[in-house]
Amino acid sequence: MAELYSPILYPRSTLLGMSKCDLDNGRVFVVGGGIGGLATALGLTKSGCSVTVVEQAGEFGEIGAGLQIGPNATRILDSWGLLDKVETIGVLPNNIVMRDAISGEEVARLPLGEAFRERYGAPYVVIHRTDLHAILLQACREAGVDLVTDVRIDRVEVGDAGTSAVASDGRTFDADVTVGADGLHSVLRRTIVGDEPVPSGYVAYRGTVPIENVPEHDRKLDDVIVWVGPGWHLVQYRLRAGKVLNQVAVFESPGFLRGDAEFGGVDEFRAVFAECHPQVRSALEAVGTDKHWPLYDRRPADFWGENRLVLTGDAAHPMLQYLAQGCCQALEDAKTLEILVDDADTTVQWPTVLEQFTESRIPRTAEVQTKARMFGDICHARGINRVLRNELLSHVNGTDLYDYADWIYGGPVLDLLKSRSHTGV
Repeated sequence: MAELYSPILYPRSTLLGMSKCDLDNGRVFVVGGGIGGLATALGLTKSGCSVTVVEQAGEFGEIGAGLQIGPNATRILDSWGLLDKVETIGVLPNNIVMRDAISGEEVARLPLGEAFRERYGAPYVVIHRTDLHAILLQACREAGVDLVTDVRIDRVEVGDAGTSAVASDGRTFDADVTVGADGLHSVLRRTIVGDEPVPSGYVAYRGTVPIENVPEHDRKLDDVIVWVGPGWHLVQYRLRAGKVLNQVAVFESPGFLRGDAEFGGVDEFRAVFAECHPQVRSALEAVGTDKHWPLYDRRPADFWGENRLVLTGDAAHPMLQYLAQGCCQALEDAKTLEILVDDADTTVQWPTVLEQFTESRIPRTAEVQTKARMFGDICHARGINRVLRNELLSHVNGTDLYDYADWIYGGPVLDLLKSRSHTGV
């Protein structure tokens, strides 16, 4: 097959000198200070924009546990000069391994070593969500992004020459363009798309534990392990330079299927995993049960805004976690906007840029959203489907799986980056 990545055309970190930070490409207002919002701010600042980010919380920060960042996103972090920091504080796993959570047998293995990095031009990294957020936040501060807290935006008024974002306390923020990066429960999406989050019926229990407090066989874990069972799974990998173990247990809630208003409690959690492999049961003892998270996505939308207002990240394309692409697609959004602005010949025409952005990103993210649901079904296969899954995957050698991963770890952003390197930008 054709080579996805050429170190000659696109060597590591060659994009660092491509920004137009000394130009004035307009004022951008970003709603939401999570990973997607900060990434958008950083990219647009590098392309010469003056960016303000507002966060409704009292301080910028993230909650949650681990993130898996594929090479489609680590390439982008590298272009911003942040990959070394991410690698230092994160972990580079050797493989992604799928195991049957009933029998314990290995079902599939995707090697993440040298051949993987050569093929995709960047590594696969796992990192704590708060650590990545902190890296992006510091990069935004150093780049001169205006960071404002305690601001809840209720609506955005769009005119021919710009936007005016209206906060709940009456303050207004004028800009040339507004980007809505306000997450799954986006306020701005209500007016742009008008849909609601879709409950999957699945619930997640997650958390991290110091590596010395986990069973001996998990202390030297150098892989991302996905234990797949009928209607449930467990993901394990180390974080923070290997010092902690991240674990996420996900299951389909019987209470949700019955229509219960409250579902996914500890009793369900314990009952669902009762028949799993002993190694899984041992691992689950270290999973916190004081809080659980119902899992939602939305159906792909064919409209994210226009003219001078657009959605990005989870506000535009929230997805289930089965392909580990939620964060990665937000970073792709940010890099795409940066490139489109950076490539403008003269004054940025925001309606044109946003049209180009949505034309590029909507098909890509819709595919990822849809296939994430499909991969969840594969992971959670029951009965004869479970047997068929295990049998079919047993005949696929590790590096042969790269052919199935090209669509996700390549993609249109890589095409844009290669195009720029061809033209000598």
